[in-house]
Amino acid sequence: MTIDSSIFDRDLDACAANHVALTPLSFIARTAAIYPDHVAVVHGPVRRTWAETYARTRRLASALAARGLGRGDTVAVIAANIPEMFEAHFGVPMIGAVLNTINTRLDAAAIAFILDHGEAKAVLVDPEFADLARAALELTSDPDRLVVDIEDVMVEGGSRPRAGALTYEALLAEGDPDFAWTCPSSEWDAITLNYTSGTTGNPKGVVYHHRGAHLNALSQIQTWNMPAHSVYLWTLPMFHCNGWCFPWAIAANAGTSVCLRAVRAEPIFELIAAERVTHFCGAPIVLNMLAQNAALKTFDHDVKVMTAGASPPAAVIEAMEAMGVEVTHVYGLTEVFGPAVVCAWKSEWDALPADRRARLKARQGVKNTALAELMVADPGTLKPVPPDGRTIGEIFMRGNNVMRGYLKNPAATAEAFRGGWFASGDLGVMHPDGYVELKDRSKDIIISGGENISSVEVEDVLYRHPAVLEAAVVARPDPKWGESPCAFVELKPGRAASESDIIAFCRAHMAHFKAPRTVVFGALPKTSTGKIQKFVLRDAARTLGDAAG
Repeated sequence: MTIDSSIFDRDLDACAANHVALTPLSFIARTAAIYPDHVAVVHGPVRRTWAETYARTRRLASALAARGLGRGDTVAVIAANIPEMFEAHFGVPMIGAVLNTINTRLDAAAIAFILDHGEAKAVLVDPEFADLARAALELTSDPDRLVVDIEDVMVEGGSRPRAGALTYEALLAEGDPDFAWTCPSSEWDAITLNYTSGTTGNPKGVVYHHRGAHLNALSQIQTWNMPAHSVYLWTLPMFHCNGWCFPWAIAANAGTSVCLRAVRAEPIFELIAAERVTHFCGAPIVLNMLAQNAALKTFDHDVKVMTAGASPPAAVIEAMEAMGVEVTHVYGLTEVFGPAVVCAWKSEWDALPADRRARLKARQGVKNTALAELMVADPGTLKPVPPDGRTIGEIFMRGNNVMRGYLKNPAATAEAFRGGWFASGDLGVMHPDGYVELKDRSKDIIISGGENISSVEVEDVLYRHPAVLEAAVVARPDPKWGESPCAFVELKPGRAASESDIIAFCRAHMAHFKAPRTVVFGALPKTSTGKIQKFVLRDAARTLGDAAG
């Protein structure tokens, strides 16, 4: 289609004066200049200002550049929510490199695959995960890649992944605190690489761009109406969708990051009170944990929580709000920079009964300010379903907070992008008021404690058990984890195995959180062509009731 030119298309071109690539790196430079003495990071006895944090990120960038890393090189991090993980979100992309934050709950084989597939040139390792990192490195094609050991005062013991490896502080000492980093040449440049569980085989590498990270970070501030200098508690893993873009959002907000290694009720309540925390995020399991320990509450100021993952039970939302914590429900995927849909609250709902308000908040909601369009449609025709709250379709999105695609996987990228939309693979309905509600997951992904678990991956392990003839895995409602894997198993004739045997076998061959928590024995329902009918099994899993946890 030819676009007619107008008077506004002549001699009004983009230039260096009026067009700069969007990047979240600009946030830390601005905040450090305006609020240099404001506390940026709290981690036990460590308290660093924005000026100090900015200088450390520039040292990191400078040191990595001096060691030969630059645009398009991957730097992986295996770490908890600690200051070094926060700093890497700025220091690594300052040289055009791509940050790969790795799920610390994965096993060594999965991490080894990620390191090789992402072609990581360097790996920053938290001492808590040193042994895991060592095991993973030994399985990679390049065990001699640069390994940098983080030394954390909050961790007792812990070995290095390799004897004589460079420490993080030694690496920073090589760098220049005044390093003159530059914005990306294009806002479409890759900024991070995040691996997500797929429905088949190995995880897929989701590539984020600077533009999306910039816009989604600002959208998070707008979604929550975050006032300047908000205090954010890291109950959400920074390895998960780059902490839903909150490292960059906090920099834009000139706020304070309060680090947290272990997500337990006691330290969460203590830190909220001691640091006057105003905001935190987490899967429904975190909310449920706090609701079950409401007696530990010690704070007396306003606190907000953002939750996503498996839909939070209305009862949990109600319990949190009874505790005085305002809940914001969001929805998204790794492919859309974390939350891209929000259950935007309307003041007229305030007068509704508590249970009704909670049910409204359990809906996924509407597009956030970074997302251009959201629809529920027929996956074949892309025709939107009627907004009647009953007709099920697939959820589609498009906008600036959609990934570039899957690394080295053009087939998967093409499958995800259909007709100018990102196909989420999630099934839902559109309500008359324009709010989306999730109903099922066409990919058979199980969301347990905020983590995605591929049913196919679990089934692959089950089929390796010598007594298993056939197996299928679906989600079972779980009061603690939201959902947990439930395995339906048919044993080989003459072979025997107990539920505990099957679970132990799975735990020995994969990350423990992915292993089934329930095993049901018997013949599997099938279609006339021999395909296992998972919808029947999902119904059966629901009739079992909530898992024990």
